[in-house]
Amino acid sequence: MKSFIIFLFAIFFSFTLFAQLKPARIFNNHMVLQRNQDIPVWGWANKKAGVVVNLNGQTVKVKAGEDGRWKAILKPMKEGGPYEMTISSGKEKITYNDVMLGEVWICSGQSNMEFQVKNAYGYKPELKIAAQLPIRQFHVPNKISLEPDKDLASGEWVKADTNTVGDFTAVGYYFAKKLAQNLHVTIGLINTSWGGTQVEDWISKEAMLASPELGTVAKTLPSNWDDLKIRLDRQLKEYAYKKGPVVLFNPDELAKMPASYFENWQKGVAPGSWTWMGKLYSYQGQGFMQKTIKLDSAYAKAKSTIQLGNTDADLQIYLNGWLFQSGPLTTNFQVEIPVGLWKGGENSLLINLRSKQKNPVWMGTGLSSATTGDLNIRFADTTINIADNNWHTMPDLSKPYGFDFLPNNTASMLFNTMINPIIPYGIAGAIWYQGETNADRAFQYRTSFPLMINDWRTRWNQQFPFLFVQLSSYGGFQNSNQGSNWAELREAQNLTLHLPNTGLAVTTDIGNAIDIHPKDKADVGFRLASKALSLTYHINDMPQCPLYKSVAFSGNEALVSFNYADNGLIVKDKYGYIKGFELAGDDHKFYYAQAVIVEGNKVKIWCKEVTNPVSVRYAWTDAPIDANLFNKEGFPVSPFRSDNWKAITEGAKFE
Repeated sequence: MKSFIIFLFAIFFSFTLFAQLKPARIFNNHMVLQRNQDIPVWGWANKKAGVVVNLNGQTVKVKAGEDGRWKAILKPMKEGGPYEMTISSGKEKITYNDVMLGEVWICSGQSNMEFQVKNAYGYKPELKIAAQLPIRQFHVPNKISLEPDKDLASGEWVKADTNTVGDFTAVGYYFAKKLAQNLHVTIGLINTSWGGTQVEDWISKEAMLASPELGTVAKTLPSNWDDLKIRLDRQLKEYAYKKGPVVLFNPDELAKMPASYFENWQKGVAPGSWTWMGKLYSYQGQGFMQKTIKLDSAYAKAKSTIQLGNTDADLQIYLNGWLFQSGPLTTNFQVEIPVGLWKGGENSLLINLRSKQKNPVWMGTGLSSATTGDLNIRFADTTINIADNNWHTMPDLSKPYGFDFLPNNTASMLFNTMINPIIPYGIAGAIWYQGETNADRAFQYRTSFPLMINDWRTRWNQQFPFLFVQLSSYGGFQNSNQGSNWAELREAQNLTLHLPNTGLAVTTDIGNAIDIHPKDKADVGFRLASKALSLTYHINDMPQCPLYKSVAFSGNEALVSFNYADNGLIVKDKYGYIKGFELAGDDHKFYYAQAVIVEGNKVKIWCKEVTNPVSVRYAWTDAPIDANLFNKEGFPVSPFRSDNWKAITEGAKFE
């Protein structure tokens, strides 16, 4: 019996040893293939082995190369299915069932593309109808690599139904829903997105090296993980100590420093994980957070408590030099602050983060919270919210620390693993929602974003449609005199429209000033689909988001014209007041302005402070939630400026 088992094992081992046929991972059951185009099918087999691909009556025979790679090109087919695809080589045969011909779109970007249907408005109604819609998704697994991968590690095509639709990209799903309703074909979504990532993650190193803007820095990018660790350590110390010597802090002595001392530290935010925060990105270690709190002297003797939300860590908490809490703390704890520690004027709250957060696992160093209201200091008659970006941070490099390698540590790592392995799968086009992470380098996005689009198109050898979401409303309410990096990022996105076969969806009206992940993803997807139906599928009369066209200055007035406003403009305000316009003269000083719709589709702007305007701006702030100008189809006017004066993000470069 033992000899027989050994014999069977030997046969199995021999079979697996020589079973070399391996199609690319993106090919599997329930896949959607692009109609009306050549259909590339590729994979690996034994060196110079013959491979036969069959689909819908077509048979293509090819031979693997010296490296075992093979590629078959099927002739274009119209929409239809379900079909069976077989791929064989010698005695090996792989069969894929339920294959459909339809429209395939890449869905890429950062967290707002990654955002799932189950977290969006309208999730429950979609559960009832998802199975009736011809929508399928392939989710590309998150992975990073310093070198291009040949294939994906995992992934499968999944049909939308009650049990699966919640995990679909919400923007992609609603985009596909509108396409399916108008085109009556199966829509395939290739969801390759990763939250918090910068555009440089998605550009190939070769494209960066060839770029006059990014080529120099691309030459210095690390080629191995050890070099990357050295680079991150250097950047961390430069960030923390501003190129000065490393300081090893004593918590008790540090806590006694005046509040003004911490102004030299870097800015931080709560709630928030250091792992995803600026130059602390990927840092794994201990550190300090300090916040200055100004109080009236009447509170000097008052009772108070502090609450730090979901934070689950070993903390030391100091107030004005006095340690009043030390040790592990449970979720949603509330600690009394001893009477007498507060003083009138500036108070210094210092938190020594001594251990990594345990809940949630991904949080890392920092203060966690389910809602911003969980972070506060309470007195009997008032509550002070301490959830804001007015903290100061400092890593504690006297303790062991390291780095959890993540996409933004360098460039190209997501192109290598989440784009390169799916080339040259047949696609209709791509939709993109990204830019938040590049806002601090918005001016450079004018170069890097078009570079990425051209890079992808070159590698697919196809000038496919590329549609993108303009950044929504989030953050502050600056005016044009202060400037806005989010407004400048939106401008960079608009300027990318100079590339052929591109389009955008404006979403400033459906954003959330206090949540970077607005939950209305249906309107986002529908607006992208409207552009696709017009640009790609040539369906007339699909509404578009109005874009700035030109301005004419006459006397003390500006007259602005728009594209995609032929049927007229409307203002969404019960009093009929247009909000969001500013004017400036030669002194470059902006003032809020009045505006009125004229000739149905133009806007006249004026203000008493500017007698000879030379520039007009609209919705030029991080969160222009009060901007209320729309075309009659209900699509919002894109933020814009008519001038080309120096941007606040000029000079900020990818490093």
